[in-house]
Amino acid sequence: MRRLLFLVVLFTSLLFILPSCLTVEKKEYHFEFTAKNSGVLTMKYVNIMSVFEVDEDIDTDFNELINSYLEGDLIDKEFRFSKIISKRLYEENGVLCGEVKLEFSELVAAHLFQYEEAGPIMFHFNKDSKMEKYSSSNGNYGGEVMPVVFWLDSLSCLELFTNITQPDTTCISLLEKFKEWEKESAQ
Repeated sequence: MRRLLFLVVLFTSLLFILPSCLTVEKKEYHFEFTAKNSGVLTMKYVNIMSVFEVDEDIDTDFNELINSYLEGDLIDKEFRFSKIISKRLYEENGVLCGEVKLEFSELVAAHLFQYEEAGPIMFHFNKDSKMEKYSSSNGNYGGEVMPVVFWLDSLSCLELFTNITQPDTTCISLLEKFKEWEKESAQ
């Protein structure tokens, strides 16, 4: 009985100590070239969620979403050689989505690479990352052994779709928090 009580207390304590985590179900990349090696990257984050089951964590995650991503500079730091055009949150198909548009003047600024001038344009997935998994693209994916998407140099629009978190009982949508925040901001 003591052991059971200890485990219940320990588990309950961990619920409040363990950090929650912002995540999304899917991410979409749209690279549109306006000139050789420069253009606009639009990233769409589909179904922004908090992973955990404690209400305080949802508030913390939503505040992080607003203060660090939407109004903050975390994306600016990740794409430091690009210029942010716009950032927004919105509801689509009953889920919270985010969109970031940025201009890039060279491939590396959009996290792309081209080994030779006439060679394919490439995007690399970090092999050690368990976060983002390839779903589809209008290029060719090298698979788990070569986690790179290759696009022909002649394409003017590159598309890439990834999966990040499959929603389950530990995932809580931030859509309602967004709606509350939007109402408060409008007043």
